[in-house]
Amino acid sequence: MNKLFIKAGLLLTFITGLTSCNKTDYLDINASERPALAAYVRFVNARTTATPVQFWTFTNQITSTALAPGNASAYLPTVFGNVQINLTEGSGTSYKASQQFGNSATFSSSGGPNGPIADFYHTVFATRKNRTSGDTLILFYDNLTTPAAGKAKFRFVNLSPDQGAVTVTGSDVTFTNVAYGRAANSALTGETSSAYTLGPFVEVTAGTKTLNVSNTTGVLHSASYTFQDGKIYTLFTQGSPGALKVVSLLHN
Repeated sequence: MNKLFIKAGLLLTFITGLTSCNKTDYLDINASERPALAAYVRFVNARTTATPVQFWTFTNQITSTALAPGNASAYLPTVFGNVQINLTEGSGTSYKASQQFGNSATFSSSGGPNGPIADFYHTVFATRKNRTSGDTLILFYDNLTTPAAGKAKFRFVNLSPDQGAVTVTGSDVTFTNVAYGRAANSALTGETSSAYTLGPFVEVTAGTKTLNVSNTTGVLHSASYTFQDGKIYTLFTQGSPGALKVVSLLHN
């Protein structure tokens, strides 16, 4: 038999086998059947300015309702990776703050090196840089693992730029020298969990606790907060010395 004929026959058999592949074959990819990936971000207005704000990723408005001071959105699906997050006031479209997350080589209080991560949860705060300059945005990664039985989890974040580092004490809680833009017990360098999260949650016994927030001048704020069994909270400072508040946000 002619060798050329044999080779042609083998090639035809190979091509026929390829074209008859079942649709479950790994080469047959239907993009519409794949679940869409998204990061989940909760946006918080930690400013004291009365005008409510909206949040955007690049040129896409993410929040549908303007957030008044002290208010937060639900976790909203967003793009992930290297992401620009923007802040506008009221119905305006000019950016009051704009921050690129995901383009830093080192950890920082502004959220580097990672931007929002697919299938992960995050909180982005809008807050003032200081009394005289504009707004800024700060991103934290949220570990929403359920606390142990009889426990709650919470994170304390200092978002008041004009009072310096603060110390928090009360019941079974002690956080020392929490700098502006940082969460208690966070680290900005190294390969530790706290460096990754830029603001770890801590477990505390569930119940009502009186927390005192102070700096080198004395106690700035003192109030009682209830931590329910199995719940996760972020407490953040808002305002300046003499008008300082601590806002409690429930994550679950």
